[in-house]
Amino acid sequence: MRSHEAGALHAEGYGGPPLYLPYPPDVMALLEPLWPSTVSRAADGRLTVGGVDVVTLAEEFGTAAYVLDEVDFRSRARGFKEAYAAAFENVGGPADVYYAGKAFLCTAIARWVMEEGLGLDVCTGGELAVAQRVGFPGERIGFHGNNKTVAELREALTYGVGRIVVDSFMEIERIREIAIELGVRAPVMVRVTVGVEAHTHEFIATGHEDQKFGFSLQSGEAFEACRQILDAPQAFTLLGLHSHIGSQIFDTGGFELSAARLMGLHVRIAEELAYHCPEMDLGGGYGIAYTSQHDPMSPTLLAEQMAHIIEVEAKRLPADESGNLAIPRVSIEPGRAIVGPAMFTLYEVGTVKPVLLDGVHARTYVSVDGGMSDNARPALYEADYSCTLASRSSDAQPMLARVVGRHCEAGDIVVQDEYLPADIVPGDLIAVPGTGAYCRPLSSQYNHTPRPPVLAVRDGRARVIVRRETIEDLLALDVDDTDDLLVAEHPRSS
Repeated sequence: MRSHEAGALHAEGYGGPPLYLPYPPDVMALLEPLWPSTVSRAADGRLTVGGVDVVTLAEEFGTAAYVLDEVDFRSRARGFKEAYAAAFENVGGPADVYYAGKAFLCTAIARWVMEEGLGLDVCTGGELAVAQRVGFPGERIGFHGNNKTVAELREALTYGVGRIVVDSFMEIERIREIAIELGVRAPVMVRVTVGVEAHTHEFIATGHEDQKFGFSLQSGEAFEACRQILDAPQAFTLLGLHSHIGSQIFDTGGFELSAARLMGLHVRIAEELAYHCPEMDLGGGYGIAYTSQHDPMSPTLLAEQMAHIIEVEAKRLPADESGNLAIPRVSIEPGRAIVGPAMFTLYEVGTVKPVLLDGVHARTYVSVDGGMSDNARPALYEADYSCTLASRSSDAQPMLARVVGRHCEAGDIVVQDEYLPADIVPGDLIAVPGTGAYCRPLSSQYNHTPRPPVLAVRDGRARVIVRRETIEDLLALDVDDTDDLLVAEHPRSS
């Protein structure tokens, strides 16, 4: 990090590119791992996706817009399902894959997930409602959350969700009362805080002890939670243990330690409580490539390494009555790794502003018609993104630019550093890849900005799967009693 006692603007080399961003020999070249599989660049320089060029998309649907490659999404979902089924075939049975709906969920996505044979992980009543709208099978739904309401739990049990991941002793009691009231047994997993710190941003690391999720393994809370659940068989079926160590993780080291600690608790439950938990969930958090600095693992390699971890740890298990090792059936919860690379955001350039410091060009700001309202991750997590000129070709020299949004915040940055053609002008289209996860779900109406639509493209056709918000939508939420007051103070004469 460059520093100077008078501030960053005075530091030597201020305004230079980050180490991972080399000067490009071809500023129009696409880095394949960042983009959906059907994206390419036509001879005229226009970006195409699913057989549709982005200029056509902008003309028909406007900008800013999220563009989702349906073929790519389905392919990634299917890839995880097939890879984990194959890798775990002889390690507790084919592993189950639950799509983490919090990454991005709408009715079309829920339907695709259902059709591809995955489970669905939800964490609010709203996400459950999306699943219900498309008739998603209840037994293939998992329900997360550290503060599920009584109404949400009752709806989940009524709908017949396949697993509820319990997060506190208060929730255990809450579920017990509802299950007895409804005359059902709640299928539950215990969320275990395994004490593993993933190498990621502190706000998305969830496996360490000091955070809001789960029962502490170290303090014995997790074991006690399992004991309480097993002591109430009229209300519960204990499916097993669950952990999640964080997000945007690029190796299996953390999962190895997490699985070892989970398996240790699994063995203790078998030995001290005489109960073999049939399942174990290792969570998600697999990283994707946002820029050239990221090198994610393939689902096949991930699955093979995870299966090896479980196979090694399973040797610690006590044998069942038949002399076999009772290896729990494993499940995982990828979200970002499926939807993240399948989507990009399309913007239109509004202004281009070179900034001079002491008479020397320091940076060029390229402003677009979106920003932190449609992608909060750079502001929240200092997340890096890439981008490219999408609407035409250019032979201009590469120019280091910062792509910024239209909001009244200095931190409203879309892409911190990227090389764009030096001839970029207002009206050009810019595409930012990797925006499928946690962009639309974290979006806001900041500055009263309507949220962009989500467009699904496939086989030369584009359609809206989440419509664009309008100013009328924003105003429809306001409750203004001025008219009623005026009527009361100045009643019309009869």
